[in-house]
Amino acid sequence: MSLNSFGHVFRVTTWGESHGPALGAVVDGCPPGVALDEAALQLWLDRRKPGQSRYVTQRREPDAVEILSGVFEGQSTGTPIQLLIRNADQRSKDYSEIAKTFRPGHADIAYWQKYGIRDYRGGGRSSARETAARVAAGGVARAALAALAPGLEIRGYMTRIGPHAIDRARFDAAAIDGNPFWCPDPQAAEDWAAYLDALRKSGDSAGAVIEVVASGVPPGLGAPVYGKLDTDLAAAMMSINAVKGVEIGEGMAAAELTGSQNADEIFMGNDGKPVYSSNHAGGVLGGISTGQDVVVRFAVKPTSSILTPRRTVTLSGEATEIVTKGRHDPCVGIRAVPVGEAMMACVLLDHLLLDRAQTGGARGPIG
Repeated sequence: MSLNSFGHVFRVTTWGESHGPALGAVVDGCPPGVALDEAALQLWLDRRKPGQSRYVTQRREPDAVEILSGVFEGQSTGTPIQLLIRNADQRSKDYSEIAKTFRPGHADIAYWQKYGIRDYRGGGRSSARETAARVAAGGVARAALAALAPGLEIRGYMTRIGPHAIDRARFDAAAIDGNPFWCPDPQAAEDWAAYLDALRKSGDSAGAVIEVVASGVPPGLGAPVYGKLDTDLAAAMMSINAVKGVEIGEGMAAAELTGSQNADEIFMGNDGKPVYSSNHAGGVLGGISTGQDVVVRFAVKPTSSILTPRRTVTLSGEATEIVTKGRHDPCVGIRAVPVGEAMMACVLLDHLLLDRAQTGGARGPIG
């Protein structure tokens, strides 16, 4: 059974392992005539690239993407687009000590129980290295969205590291690219730096919460009842390595509100289009986009590869203790920001193409 693909019309299949010769993606369903080249995709991969600060893994990977098919003279042809990213800085010897030992918090034991074989070098397919292929595919989706829905913008940022959250009263979108955490709160970014430095030096790690917002999303994307936009968004974000929770809009906090507080009131704007008093729904009602910002939030667990000793068992069932050596992210959530953006782009393009196929873009008039 092959379960390495996602999407309906715009379909992405990723392949490759952390310490293999390369990894990549096959992107099928991209409309023809979309302006596309390697430089356009590299822009997004460079945002995810390791080694850019002391708060991420120091593995040195250029993450240079190659387009092998599906593009001719700078435009997509409508045929499958093959994307290749070569691995350049594998240090498989770092993992020789865990060949017969399961790392707590990792997928090692689950892979072994399911398949009876596992690639222990960096975790193979379970490694966050796999997400480089998603970001490359997301670059293709962004290019197609720019052509089909030019007003649509996607922006991701971190709202929490460990117990430390941003103050939304200090939210500054211009600050997001100015610190290593994609943090919209400059004061929080300073606090996070000190917190993560201390954790890193102690051999420990931290989790994080990432928020991804898509503005300019056309109303009408998504379909009842098993083709809901928020269903596919939740599945896409949940499929990212180390993600343990996903929220749409108000999310879990909606349970604390009353119906009168949670329902986003509707008014007619001066342009003849509906406007809302708030966005507790996260831009999706009944699984269909409303035209408001689509807001998705996901929680990333602390990196399981740490220098703090953890008890575990070996392949033979013997009790032991393990320290995971190598180059690892003290907070893997940092590099999950561009990954979340990529998954948002892929899902939105997929649903835009689905909607065009079903309704032709027709919309029910209001007023």
